[in-house]
Amino acid sequence: MTKHRSVPLTLTFMMVLASVSAGASDKKKDVDSIGNRRVAHRSIISEQKEIAIGKQYATEIDRSARIIKDPVINEYVNRVAQNVARNSDLKIPLTVKVIDSPDINAFALPGGFLYVNSGLLQAATEEDQVAGVVAHEIAHVAARHWASQMTKATILQYAMLPLVFTPMSVGVYYGVMEAYMNGVPLAFLKFSRNDEAEADYLGIQYMYKAGYDPNAYVAFFGKIVQEQRRDPGSVPSIFADHPPTAERIIKVEQEIKSILPNRSEYLVSTSEFNDMKTRLEGVMSMRQKMEKSEGGPTLQKRQPDNKTSPTAQPSGQQNPEEDKPPVLKRRD
Repeated sequence: MTKHRSVPLTLTFMMVLASVSAGASDKKKDVDSIGNRRVAHRSIISEQKEIAIGKQYATEIDRSARIIKDPVINEYVNRVAQNVARNSDLKIPLTVKVIDSPDINAFALPGGFLYVNSGLLQAATEEDQVAGVVAHEIAHVAARHWASQMTKATILQYAMLPLVFTPMSVGVYYGVMEAYMNGVPLAFLKFSRNDEAEADYLGIQYMYKAGYDPNAYVAFFGKIVQEQRRDPGSVPSIFADHPPTAERIIKVEQEIKSILPNRSEYLVSTSEFNDMKTRLEGVMSMRQKMEKSEGGPTLQKRQPDNKTSPTAQPSGQQNPEEDKPPVLKRRD
């Protein structure tokens, strides 16, 4: 009879955690290998499951947020995002939508669902600034930061449960995982500093590969810093957890110089960007007018009807009775 030595489940979890922490391949430094390299972190969550979860949350956002339906705006933002995605390490389709919100923000759900706020489009002065923020969010999806984050959280959580120390079949294990994943909150939009740094690192590569100047991403950082100095406490939500500090800006600048070869020309902006900005301004103006017209009811003073009032006087004449002071009469 052959005996097999079973590996404790806690040790298995630790091994998986170590592999996740190891991160992606060193090939992520090779810009020429973009699209043919592995940058995704390992995870116990399948790619199909990640897409399904992202689709579920995307449905909730579509239901609760105000999605801009204008075809010109949507076509433009989708074109920019898809161009960056084609020049990235993303292995899944990208779905792009625009939210009517003044916040300077963009975020990507697990599974490739990207949302760009109108506030970001209004704040950008060139197309490459929009592409820079979009590239950063695409990098989060390509590296599977959310799945990696959930894997680490799951390992740490279940390593503390007595269930870990009892034998489990594969079916039971995945049943536990399914129950846990169904209760995942929207906290996946907050990544660690290491994840943000990697998204910066990959994002500037995707910008470069798509033809944009990666320095535009740094310039947008500077614009946000100036806005913060002008109005303290006004850091956009996109930088709420990981603000564009001087250290972060310097690091990105160093990475641009060290891994990206110089180019004589970059795509800065397009006429479509200007058309989108004009169109967006019109959409925002129309929405504000509609909100103003759909405001609450107003009170108006009712005017007497001269045709039916028995005391009505000709125009320009005053009823002499109205000049007399009120008289109090005693009730008999």
